[in-house]
Amino acid sequence: MKWIAAALIIASVGLMGWSLSMGTVQAAGQDEAAKPDFYTNKVQPIFKSNCYRCHGGINHRGGLNIQTQAGMTKGGHDGLVVVPGDPAKSLLVRLIRHEGPADGPRPMPPKSPKISDEDIATVERWVKAGAIMPEDTPKP
Repeated sequence: MKWIAAALIIASVGLMGWSLSMGTVQAAGQDEAAKPDFYTNKVQPIFKSNCYRCHGGINHRGGLNIQTQAGMTKGGHDGLVVVPGDPAKSLLVRLIRHEGPADGPRPMPPKSPKISDEDIATVERWVKAGAIMPEDTPKP
């Protein structure tokens, strides 16, 4: 009988340790989105292929430049586009999900297919983690 109790205790301790390690793995995954490298390696390529044509470089349609931290923070003619930590309140996320306001800007990107659900999830994850971008490089 003692060996059954000992086995149950060992199994319980093992399960608790496993569940704690799984939480650590998930937390580490969430922390990744809060690093500038996540933006550079995962989010920026999405923006480059879908958004920069109109909102990067010298093009700032709607007064919006998403290529720089300063431009993203400033927003455009319709106000702030990203609310760090809150994808549901971020206009950028609503527009790429094609859930924007009826009287506001049209779904993005216009005249192109909707961005993939996987790419939208990446942008949402980045916004939820604080929308961290690398610092802008000052121009000489």
